[in-house]
Amino acid sequence: MKFRYFFLALALAVLTVVSIAGFRGQHFTKPPFEVLPDMIYQDKVKDQVPSAFFADGNSARAPIPGTVAEEMPADNSYWATGKWDDTHWGDGIPVHDAVDGGRPLQIDAADMARGRERYTISCEVCHGAAGDGKGITSKYGLNGAANYHQDKYRQETDGQLFDTITNGHGQMLGYGYNVTIDDRWRIVMYIRALQRSQNAAYADASPDEQAQLDKTKKPVAPAPAPAPAAPQPTSAPAKPAGSASNGSKGTDRIYATHQSREASPAVTYLSQRTMKGWVEMYY
Repeated sequence: MKFRYFFLALALAVLTVVSIAGFRGQHFTKPPFEVLPDMIYQDKVKDQVPSAFFADGNSARAPIPGTVAEEMPADNSYWATGKWDDTHWGDGIPVHDAVDGGRPLQIDAADMARGRERYTISCEVCHGAAGDGKGITSKYGLNGAANYHQDKYRQETDGQLFDTITNGHGQMLGYGYNVTIDDRWRIVMYIRALQRSQNAAYADASPDEQAQLDKTKKPVAPAPAPAPAAPQPTSAPAKPAGSASNGSKGTDRIYATHQSREASPAVTYLSQRTMKGWVEMYY
């Protein structure tokens, strides 16, 4: 009996609410009564609706300069991809003049310094200041960073290095989202400079550095005069000059001397401030 009154009261309550608020989506000549309007009228800007927040009264904002729509064709040039076509990597730095108030991309000391700055910010933590893969992360278990002084990285084209910076490789994430295209090419320039600095020839040094290397060059010791050969029995053949017995089964071992060869100065590292040879290698 009590449930009968309960359901009767529930039905009357539903009819009352519907008669006052109406059904969802139903059209009325007057605005409907809304019990909880917060979900309908939110404090946000909607498309094509005026906004008092902006000075021009428009809710939609104009795209920033340089915005590219998704449906626009992509720039597949060597400058943007590092490839001559879909299957061939390119080589060389795509120099160009300044565009739209930017700065030119040239092979000079200013762009080399910019490349070193960008490398220090984005690359040095893993690849190290010298590009040997011994950055600070190697002290915390991350030992997979590339050593740019290995032959396989020296033999890579500039386009391959550019693509690795753009899209990443292995555990390395790509930096195309926060390093501009020109700065990626400047980083490639600086990596080439690091490689040259660790595998340079004597002629790559500046005249001042060549003079310093000459001062530190060790003098070449004169070759010792050969000792007079000991008299041998007539029945035994004469030993070659400079030979000595190794005391094993009567055989002889020839000792070669390198002191008679003039030693050339070995240049394994040049100061990173040295620009001679860094620029010339790209022309």
